[in-house]
Amino acid sequence: MLTPSAASGALARTWTRHALPNAVRSSAVALSAQQRRNVTEVAASSSFDSPFKGLGSSEKTTKIPSFSHYKSSGNEESNKLFQYFMAGTFGAVTAMGAKATVQDFLVNMSASADVLAQAKVEVDLASIPEGKNVIIKWRGKPVFIRHRTEDEIQEAEAVDWHKLRDPQPDSDRVKKPEWLIMLGVCTHLGCVPIGEAGDFGGWFCPCHGSHYDISGRVRKGPAPLNLEVPEYDFPEEEALVIG
Repeated sequence: MLTPSAASGALARTWTRHALPNAVRSSAVALSAQQRRNVTEVAASSSFDSPFKGLGSSEKTTKIPSFSHYKSSGNEESNKLFQYFMAGTFGAVTAMGAKATVQDFLVNMSASADVLAQAKVEVDLASIPEGKNVIIKWRGKPVFIRHRTEDEIQEAEAVDWHKLRDPQPDSDRVKKPEWLIMLGVCTHLGCVPIGEAGDFGGWFCPCHGSHYDISGRVRKGPAPLNLEVPEYDFPEEEALVIG
């Protein structure tokens, strides 16, 4: 038989065993309801909209945005005319700029006054006796002037020029048969040949042994071409202008 104190303890343990789980469950349910209410209130009061909101909706978007306010107010012909005008204007401006650039380049690259002064050289032919050579300087290069004799003229014309290394008749190299004008520069490596020398009575280059005849045509040695004939003219009977 239980004493009153033992009976009270047993009753308390029994009540605790049955009442405590129910209280815990009630508290958990109340807490869960409070959390759901708080979440609902935050969602209703939040100003943030998710970028994925509405993606799960079954409603389809078929409306196409209108770009009519971006369309030009003019018709197609006026638009083309404006484009042609702009293209033509741009082309004209570009051409003017290119012309100015080319003109400035040519001015900067043009010969100076001292070079232009040497562009033409006038020679008094009366001072050159027959059968003699004269060397003058023109544009920094030596020029041979030969007053040929009648025998030298006949010798130059009698050569079979078709068989020469650089075929050229004597008549193509002179404007007056008695006057032979050539650049005194060997066509091999640019040396200055010696006059009245060589195997053909004309000019001989001592650098590598090229021989030229009385018409300045290469006849022997490594030189590939005849001596060059510059531009010249006879403005008067006894005057020569080179250049």
